[in-house]
Amino acid sequence: MSAIAARRGGLSRRIDGGEAELELLQHRSFSYFLYESNQTNGLVLDKSAPGWPASIAATGLALASYPIAVERSLMSRAGAEERTLAALRFFWNSHQGPEADATGYKGLYYHFLDMRTGRRVWQCELSTIDTAFLLAGALTAARYFRGDSRKQVEIRRLADALYRRVDWSWAQNGGETLTHGWRPETGFIPYRWEGYDEALLLYILALGSPTHPLTAASYGAWADTYRWDSRYGYDYVYAGPLFTHQLSHCWLDFRGIQDAFMREKGIDYFENSRRATYVQHAYAIENPHKFTGYGEYCWGVTASDGPGPSNCRIGGVKREFFDYVGRGVPYGPDDGTVAPWAVVASLPFAPDIVLPAIDYYVNDLELSRHNLYGFKSTYNPTFSTPETRPYGWVSPWHFGINQGPIVLMIENYRTGMLWSLMRDCPYVVSGLQRAGFAGGWLN
Repeated sequence: MSAIAARRGGLSRRIDGGEAELELLQHRSFSYFLYESNQTNGLVLDKSAPGWPASIAATGLALASYPIAVERSLMSRAGAEERTLAALRFFWNSHQGPEADATGYKGLYYHFLDMRTGRRVWQCELSTIDTAFLLAGALTAARYFRGDSRKQVEIRRLADALYRRVDWSWAQNGGETLTHGWRPETGFIPYRWEGYDEALLLYILALGSPTHPLTAASYGAWADTYRWDSRYGYDYVYAGPLFTHQLSHCWLDFRGIQDAFMREKGIDYFENSRRATYVQHAYAIENPHKFTGYGEYCWGVTASDGPGPSNCRIGGVKREFFDYVGRGVPYGPDDGTVAPWAVVASLPFAPDIVLPAIDYYVNDLELSRHNLYGFKSTYNPTFSTPETRPYGWVSPWHFGINQGPIVLMIENYRTGMLWSLMRDCPYVVSGLQRAGFAGGWLN
C-alpha cells in the first residue's frame, strides 16, 4: 500500500506514504496507553480530562494493544510484560464483594474505577460488557506471552483465573439474555443485552466459560432480537452506532464463519460490518439533514461526545446538538458530529472508502496535527464559528475506548495479528461452537 488512489472533486490524486500514515496514526493512538495509565496497578484513564477515573474497557484494550506495540517496536517486551502483570495482578487481588466501594463482584468488575485505589466510583454499574472487553485483553495477553519465563507463566495463569472466576449465569438474573449489569444499591439493571450490538463478543466469551457458562439457548434468545434492515441497497443486521459493528471484531475473526442466523441470510458478521460501513458512507453522501462537511470523505457517526446540549439557529436552520449520546445511522440521533476514530476502526471492512477518509482527516483537515494521541474523539463542522472553521467544534478529549480500536484494527488490516492470536484461544473456539458457529477457520 505504498500509494493509494483517491478521488478529489473528480480528479485522481495519489496518496503517497499511505503505510507510513497508518503507522504514525497507530503509534500516536497507542501513546495514550503509555502515558494515561497508572503503571503501579495497570489501570488506564477513561478520558484525558483532569480527575477522571479509569475504565476497565480501556484497560482491556490496552492489554490487547501491548503485544502489537512489542511487534511494532513501540515498547519493549519487558515493558509490556510489566504493564500486563501490573493490571492482571491488580484485578486478581482487588476486593470482590457486594460492598459499594469494592472493585468487583462475582468475577465481574465495575465500569469506572479510581485511578489510584482501583475502587468503584460514581456509583457506576458492575458492567457485563466492559468486563468482557477487559477479559478479551487479558486473554490476548495469555495467547501472546507464551514463553517459559516466570513472568509469562504468571500472565497466563492470572488471565485464565480471571476468566474462570466470572459468574455469567448469575448475570442473567433468571432470564435468558444477559443483563447490562448490577448495582449494590439497587440490584440488577432492568436492561438486557438484546438487539444486535457490541455484545457479540460478550456472548461468545460467556458461552466459552468452563465454570459458569451461558447456554446455547441464551445466545439464541439474543439473536432472536436482531433487526434485519435494508438501506441504500444493503441488507444487513441493523445497529445504528458504527462502533457496534466494530468492537467485537477487534478480537474475533468472523470471516467465513456463520451462526444459524447468518447461515440463513447467506453472509457472515464480517460482511455485515462491511455493509453497515457502506451504509454510513452512503448516508453521509446523501446528507439528509444537510450538515456541514458530510460527504464522501467526511463520515462516521457513532456513540460519542458532542458540542451540546444546546439548541441554536445556524444558517437559518434550528439545530439541536447533543453531548454524549448513542448517535447512529440512518435513524439517528445525529447532530453533525463525526468520529474519525470510528472510520479508522472500519479499515478491515472497507479500505477503499476508509483510506481516503483517513487521508482527508490527516492531511486536508489536519485533525491530528498537534495531538500527541492522534485524532481527538469527535468534531462537528456544523457547530462552528468563523474562528473554528473548517473543523467547527472539536472535542477537547481523547477516550481510551476510542484509541484502542484504532490500534487493533489497523493491525488487523495490516497483519491480522489479533485475529490470529484469538483463533488459538480455546475459550473463544468453545464459545463460538456453543453459539452454533461453523465453517471457515473453525473447521
